[in-house]
Amino acid sequence: MDWTLTGGTVLRDGAMAEGALALVNGVVAKTAALGAARFDATGLLVLPGLVDIHGDAHERQLQPRPGVDLPVGLALRDSAAQLIACGITTAYLGVTLSWEPGLRSLAAWRALKAALPAARAQAATDLRVHLRFEADNFDALEDALAGIADGSVHLLGFNDHTMAIVKKLGDPVQTAKYAGRAGMKAGEFRTLAESVAARRDEIPAARDRLAEAARMAGIPVLSHDDATLEDRAYYRGFGAHICEFPMAEAVAADARAAGEHVVMGAPNVVRGGSHLGWASAAPLAERGLVTVLASDYVWPAMLEAAFAMVKRGVLDLPRAWALVSANPAAACGLDDRGRLAPGLRGDVVVVDPAGPAPVAVFASGRLAWIAPGTAGRMAA
Repeated sequence: MDWTLTGGTVLRDGAMAEGALALVNGVVAKTAALGAARFDATGLLVLPGLVDIHGDAHERQLQPRPGVDLPVGLALRDSAAQLIACGITTAYLGVTLSWEPGLRSLAAWRALKAALPAARAQAATDLRVHLRFEADNFDALEDALAGIADGSVHLLGFNDHTMAIVKKLGDPVQTAKYAGRAGMKAGEFRTLAESVAARRDEIPAARDRLAEAARMAGIPVLSHDDATLEDRAYYRGFGAHICEFPMAEAVAADARAAGEHVVMGAPNVVRGGSHLGWASAAPLAERGLVTVLASDYVWPAMLEAAFAMVKRGVLDLPRAWALVSANPAAACGLDDRGRLAPGLRGDVVVVDPAGPAPVAVFASGRLAWIAPGTAGRMAA
């Protein structure tokens, strides 16, 4: 079904202006199709659909409590329903492939990979995979390479949390947390982590293979939690030209000077700072040092963060919304979305600015979600 959205204020060409938006054959069109259905967006904002470069909230559907695992297909359907209701029309699921058993294990990755084709076929949101490969996970390397080669992976992230975990093993509370997620006893987990850390000299060769596979597949690569300028230079050498969650302002500045996108979490903006005490995203975004805001672990935070940036008074809505739409699309090489222009995907979120909250979401030109009580705005 084709649509015409009328009466709203549309974000187009970097500016907000009242007017109509036509969706024809799944894409934004210059003129409306004859007989198109109408959506009355009077008093509402018509914005590009959100593009989430990194969100791992789906883990809560896979394992709502430690040791409680749900069927992957069910978890993905639940995740897809939540994503579209948040206005996220493109979602890179942050899938951590770790040496840890349980939620982030090789077995979990294989099960998720097997379930994704059916989930993608049913979901309104374009579900993609941001494979977060833990550096020491040598036993899963061949699976990761196969996933990159067969198109199951759309974004590769270099993670390295092992030593941070090992350093916490002296704390019984922290050990219990990690062991619970892995479904292991604390002592067993401690032994496993220490044995994994003993093979760290194998990391560079594994990264070389992953980087080459990503290059051959034409997928972008990012680094995660860069702490120093040396970290940024190191990962850049492996083709990681997206800097995700830098731990210091200088690292973000270095990435931007190199023309690289810098990603930080939308919850950081919503909460007013990092929950880990690292760099604060909002002021860095205002200075152009952060170019992308990701949902991280809270999907609704993306839309909320954009309006929080506007409320701070430095960025207007077009520039704030670019942080969650046009910029992440560009960072991932998706030139067919993130903006409302003729020929681009008809991914649209209609927002009530008083909330702010989604009122309706269109994905590939189709009405995919509508808020309760909004049906009166539609007409055939």
